[in-house]
Amino acid sequence: MKIVVLGTRGIPDIQGGVETHCQELYPRLVKLGCQVTLFTRKKYANKNLKQFKGVKLIHLPHPKSKSLEAIVHTFIGIIYARFLNPDILHIHAIGPSLLAPFAKVLGLRVVTTNHGPDYDRQKWGKIAKIVLLLGEKFGTKYSDNIIVISKTIKSILETKYNRSDSVLIPNGVNIPHRTTRSNYIKSLGINKNEYILAVGRFVPEKGFQDLIQAYINLSKTKFKLVLVGNADHETRFSKSLRHLALEHGVVLTGFIKGEKLNEIFSNARLFVIPSYHEGLPITLLEAMSYGLELLVSDIPANLEIPLPENSYFNIGNIADLEKKLTEKLYSPSIPNKNVSTIQKYFNWDSIAFNTFNLYCEILIVKAASKMN
Repeated sequence: MKIVVLGTRGIPDIQGGVETHCQELYPRLVKLGCQVTLFTRKKYANKNLKQFKGVKLIHLPHPKSKSLEAIVHTFIGIIYARFLNPDILHIHAIGPSLLAPFAKVLGLRVVTTNHGPDYDRQKWGKIAKIVLLLGEKFGTKYSDNIIVISKTIKSILETKYNRSDSVLIPNGVNIPHRTTRSNYIKSLGINKNEYILAVGRFVPEKGFQDLIQAYINLSKTKFKLVLVGNADHETRFSKSLRHLALEHGVVLTGFIKGEKLNEIFSNARLFVIPSYHEGLPITLLEAMSYGLELLVSDIPANLEIPLPENSYFNIGNIADLEKKLTEKLYSPSIPNKNVSTIQKYFNWDSIAFNTFNLYCEILIVKAASKMN
């Protein structure tokens, strides 16, 4: 079974939820018997790496413009995919899904994964939002099969486009081995159980500006705020966010993976997601897998994962965020105990198996239609 994958910046160890999703999913599909080719964007990928855990990597060009990067890369990738003649072209995210009709015209069998309504992201201007809305529409209308990562997204497709046959296959997470080491956090000037942790890209919809302001309002506190992540494209917003953070003693680690990230998660006092928009946040699943105490915005994607009532704050309400931060930090720590839930519902092996089953069903239907 030949699968070609588009819509991700690339793998391995590239910042982003779609990238993490693909890095975990496709090596497992290779083990299940799939022949997987994944197209990366040259700017982000290790150009010397030709394969990752059995997944063949092909590095394709793209413009530097953040508005054109994904769509041009997808266009080139679809043409390349036609020559590879895969059984399935799997496109991730609604931006690249704009070209699902083009892939169909070329005779490709198209599966899309809708990772969320990206047009809600604050970083996009009016024209970009329109394009992303069209991507959602065309991906929904022209894909042979659709995967959604949350019930919220499934409901959107049913309500807006009357498409009720999408398949819910969520994001996943690996259960980590928590480390007792602290060399890295000490090098950052922070102590075990004495910092607030948030992880993500430096874009407006992640809400880090609200978290920093709430942290400033806490006044004198022994707790530090640590932001893990960076900007894919440097913008006026990312520069101002970094300046505000450094001005008020926020610790910025940049993008980290592996042992450093493990140590950061293992020793945090509180994990916060102040996002205005998410599909199904892998970072929340990761924090849950570490048993961390949580504080997250009350957006639909976060509400979909059942947490105690005091783990939510009103999105965009800095006063409420400050109040909940104080309550969490100065009350006895009650770690999240939902590791069994994580293992049951958000297990990458199960997710890969369900995706493989969907691929098999697609090919069975395809074969049956040819016989008729």
